[in-house]
Amino acid sequence: MSDDDKLRYFLRRVTANLHETRQRLSEIEAAADEPIAIVGMGCRFPGGVRSPQDLWELLAGGVDAISGFPQDRGWDLEELLGTGPGSEGSSHVRAGGFIEGAGEFDAGFFGISPREAVAMDPQQRMLLEVAWEALERAGIDPLSLRGSSTGVFAGASSTGYGWGLGSQTELEGHLVTGTASSVLSGRIAYTLGLEGPAVTVDTACSSALVSLHLAARALRAQECSLALVGGVFVASTPVMFTDFSAQLGLAPDGRCKAFGDGADGMGVAEGSGVIVVERLSDAQRNGHQVLAVVRGSAMNQDGASNGLTAPNGPAQQRVIRAALADARLSPADIDAVEAHGTGTALGDPIEAQALLATYGQERPEDRPLLLGSIKANLGHPQQAAGMAGVIKMVLALRHGLLPRTLHADRPSPHIDWSSGQVRLLTEATPWQPGERPRRAGVSGFGMSGTNVHVILAEAPAAEPPAEAPASGEDAEPAELADPPAPVLAGGPPVWLVSSRSEAGLAAQARRLAAFTGDQPGQDPAAVAWSLATTRSAFEYRAAVLGADQGELAAALNALTTGRRHPGVVSGVASRVGKKVFVFPGQGAQWVGMGREMLVASPVFAAR
Repeated sequence: MSDDDKLRYFLRRVTANLHETRQRLSEIEAAADEPIAIVGMGCRFPGGVRSPQDLWELLAGGVDAISGFPQDRGWDLEELLGTGPGSEGSSHVRAGGFIEGAGEFDAGFFGISPREAVAMDPQQRMLLEVAWEALERAGIDPLSLRGSSTGVFAGASSTGYGWGLGSQTELEGHLVTGTASSVLSGRIAYTLGLEGPAVTVDTACSSALVSLHLAARALRAQECSLALVGGVFVASTPVMFTDFSAQLGLAPDGRCKAFGDGADGMGVAEGSGVIVVERLSDAQRNGHQVLAVVRGSAMNQDGASNGLTAPNGPAQQRVIRAALADARLSPADIDAVEAHGTGTALGDPIEAQALLATYGQERPEDRPLLLGSIKANLGHPQQAAGMAGVIKMVLALRHGLLPRTLHADRPSPHIDWSSGQVRLLTEATPWQPGERPRRAGVSGFGMSGTNVHVILAEAPAAEPPAEAPASGEDAEPAELADPPAPVLAGGPPVWLVSSRSEAGLAAQARRLAAFTGDQPGQDPAAVAWSLATTRSAFEYRAAVLGADQGELAAALNALTTGRRHPGVVSGVASRVGKKVFVFPGQGAQWVGMGREMLVASPVFAAR
């Protein structure tokens, strides 16, 4: 080989290596900037909210979910409220946002003994149930994730559950794990067999959004392929209304009058919210519906400010600008902000001024930043507050409407609203898709001084499926483009229902019947496919048949009440595992082979 040939060879090699290096660098940069898709949501909040749809109905209806103290906590309400003879009361607060049946838990469903369930903090119980529901709403069978690198990031703190239970010797073996905050995320990972990061975060009110910030970083770094992100708070004891009421500045009527003239303190609420997130490219490849995307996020600390728990305006401005930089967006690109908005005389003006100084500048007069707070409906659900805000804004994107903020008809006079283009959402405002993507910010500012801001954006338009070749061996029939629904040969779709118990099976049938009534336009075949492919199969099972929704509803109602019905086949699987088909071949391997199938299965007999 001549010197010229050697030179050409090395030049080609260097050029190829340079191209490969640039390609790798481009992929790394793209991964670091990839949006995070929200593909599923679940929640429990005051006002009877047990699903995202319930939450939207509450928000769209302008419902105030604040109520009196619950009767099922074992609290001495006479002493607490001062209604007993000679009692002065230990709480000046008379109401809050409470979850109905916060202590209820289907322990058997998760394979947890009744004794261990009693020792578990209700926050563990609730978050475990909501995480399961969020996965199912994402179209993911929770049991299919066992052994996967799915992560769990949960915001929570100890609330005092378990105080005084140590004397009950039968609970001693479970109290440590039942009340430890660290186990809250670990319990979900253990129950579902998840092997990605499992982290419990406690930065007070910003815990849930910090969890989302950490999950997005972990997904982009490929530390996990999917993540459950949530927050939870259940008032197991009345300590928030007694020992801490003076320090927290609670509103006597339990309501957060965010940015309103009547703001007189924070209202305490309970809640739990979980979202399922994954990298956008993974969500699209997996065929998951993208509800919205996390475009950017940032967190920081107040540092040495004017008080340990006091909000810091400059720090809030810095975290907002950092989140915008992470999203590679400008303030004018954001349409709305779901504020921290607790309704305190100190915090609201500081937060509003930070928003006016960042989002309120250099934007058109006819497109002000729209400002709201879900706490006006629910109260402040503490460590779950950020998830409440995220779920609200995802729902607002999906429904094309920004709900009004209650108790703010007269904006606070302590805020200089003229210093920037920011408008309080005193009325519901349309938020329909337009020429550019709709985007919103969500803020969370912890009593700990940890601040976080997240930028959400509407889901990108679904890419059209690749066109199949017009002819040839690679051509695919159009009718095979969608997954086939489970059907009997020549018959109607089959709706599969299962549970861990007979009572659970009836309850599942009841919920499915309610869904059928609420969603009359659903395609029965599409529902059949979802029930068969996105739900876990348990021991107690039923197959429900019907030619249309009316027949299916009648069969479901029969299953709910235990009545016999020609459209219901039910039974108990002795073992839950892989399905096995036995083919006898061409000979009679044993006497009477297939006889029972001939009698028991009309489909088999007909074939």
